[in-house]
Amino acid sequence: MAFVTLTRAVPPAEVGEGSVPRVTVVTAARSIAVRTALTREDLQLKEIAVDAVPEGAISALEEAEGMLTLVDLFPGEVLLARRLLDPNIITGDGRLSLFLSPDEVLMAIPASDLLTKQWLLKAGDRVDIAISLEFDVKAISEQSTASGEGTAPGTTTEKQLASFYVLQNVGVAAVLGEGGTTESGGLVGTTQRTAGVLPQALLLTLNPQDALVLKFALDAGGIQDMMLRAPGVEQPFETEPVDAGYVVDRYRIPLLTR
Repeated sequence: MAFVTLTRAVPPAEVGEGSVPRVTVVTAARSIAVRTALTREDLQLKEIAVDAVPEGAISALEEAEGMLTLVDLFPGEVLLARRLLDPNIITGDGRLSLFLSPDEVLMAIPASDLLTKQWLLKAGDRVDIAISLEFDVKAISEQSTASGEGTAPGTTTEKQLASFYVLQNVGVAAVLGEGGTTESGGLVGTTQRTAGVLPQALLLTLNPQDALVLKFALDAGGIQDMMLRAPGVEQPFETEPVDAGYVVDRYRIPLLTR
């Protein structure tokens, strides 16, 4: 009884927080599906005990950002290098290897839009593709009669410019610069902007039908622009094609006719 009384009277020795070595690892910030390109919003840093760190754990956000997941990840799960794949791999023969879903194709388009030219796009980004394209539009006009007396209604063909989203929520696989690789043999990235390397092509992952639609729009002379989506936003945007008539009606621009 005396021993029990004395044991309860003396508080147990507390272990200080700094007595157990801890390290920082990268964990999943939310549920992440397989074949997802990781963004900064998918990741978070967490301190855990050294003896609890699994082999191959990633310790820096930069090491995981842009990588593709090979398995489903759950909130708080430590990211392991063996469960991620670099989508931008240069093989021994110098060919770029990319991770594609079975129902996707890889399409390269010219890096002609300003976002791509400034190296603001990177692997894993989701973009909307806007196109400005001229269409042949038939218009009713007053034409002189064959006898030269009076006029009669006729039709003429005019070129009218229209801007519209041709595709939405498209995945960026990579941005390629001059030569396709850096001096060290790796894929050209956003850091090459300061080195004077110019982007040449934007690689997109598309389903085959969307790829044909985009090819048609570009072959018809369409002017492309990329609109970068906020991370995690995947729903389609409801928009209307914009032409001269739309602008006039929306802003109530008075037109003088003679």
